[in-house]
Amino acid sequence: MKIPFIKKNISLFKKKQTFNFIDLSRQRKSKNKKGLTLKKIIDKNIQSVFDHGQYILGPEVKQLEEELKIFTGAEHALGVSSGTDALLIALMALGVEENDEVITTSFSFFATAEVISLLKAKPVFVDIEPDTYNIDPHKIEEKINSKTKAIIAVSLYGQPADFKKINEVAEKYSIPVIEDAAQSFGSEQNGIKSCNLSTIGVTSFFPSKPFGCYGDGGACFTNDLELANKMRMISNHGQEKRYFHTSIGINGRIDTLQAAILLAKLEFYPDEIKKRKSIGEYYSKKLQNIGINSTPKIKKDNTSVYAQFTIKVSSRDKFQDKLKSHGIPTAIHYPKILPLQPVFKYLGNKEPEKTYKIAFESSQKVISLPFHPWLEKKEINKIVNTISEIL
Repeated sequence: MKIPFIKKNISLFKKKQTFNFIDLSRQRKSKNKKGLTLKKIIDKNIQSVFDHGQYILGPEVKQLEEELKIFTGAEHALGVSSGTDALLIALMALGVEENDEVITTSFSFFATAEVISLLKAKPVFVDIEPDTYNIDPHKIEEKINSKTKAIIAVSLYGQPADFKKINEVAEKYSIPVIEDAAQSFGSEQNGIKSCNLSTIGVTSFFPSKPFGCYGDGGACFTNDLELANKMRMISNHGQEKRYFHTSIGINGRIDTLQAAILLAKLEFYPDEIKKRKSIGEYYSKKLQNIGINSTPKIKKDNTSVYAQFTIKVSSRDKFQDKLKSHGIPTAIHYPKILPLQPVFKYLGNKEPEKTYKIAFESSQKVISLPFHPWLEKKEINKIVNTISEIL
């Protein structure tokens, strides 16, 4: 039995996606100064791992760590299994344990607070700045008490938090600071690279991050030799040497294949950062021309790698649906502030919508548009023109 209506009209129920939110396929076609594509270099590096067969702690891991030190300016770098594990390892190295408190932002991906709770410590949330969405440094000191063991400041959306002010407060009370640089690897503050702005810096190499591998991966950075040694032991089951364990650790090593992929991609990353800046500025200018002034605000002392290109809109759900109908994907980073996550109800945060007012209001309006270093101006123009039509 023929059903011509369904065959003829099935396209009415399909919404073709015109743009990729992030397009890693274009990245693989990028060429270096010798004319070699990233894909070819990655393939060669992976084959090299297959040839030597050292899939765990192979030579590429050590080589990557050396290159990461050079890139960030940090004295020590440690490749680890993910950005989440990087945070966990950092907290463990600082001795965070049950009943301690760790101050952090109220507006971030869940892992930032999750690792604190994993160690049975208490996350203490702080509201954010309205322009950068980063933790408000002026609201940190009032949260400090005798139980405060560390501060985690997230460098959200691609630019560093205000580490000059954060470090000043932390030093006053001798509290170590961790930069969660999962979204800001490659950005700078006053000429200093993200991941080298605090006691410990950590980042994520998740595929969608500005500098990502093809699986899970991350890294820890510090200028403190003792902390570096602790983090290295913790990442390898607390081993001081093979089968000799002096502390409790985790299986937190980056695997050799991901290190090989990152080594290939690191050569291309400085150029990608330049493209991200250029595209971000062009995007902002075009959106401002149609009356959208909530484009990313980059502080004068900062650079950004634009991990997300995030704006604020009213009636977000309708806005998102209309863009989707035009084949334009979006994402929301993040729809629920951390103090409102059900798992943190036990903390007894009273009226979090008011206590963390800026974070809460942001969570109701933020929306991220397609963004990657290979986005063309004509594509940005089409996105902006579509937004102009639906507003």
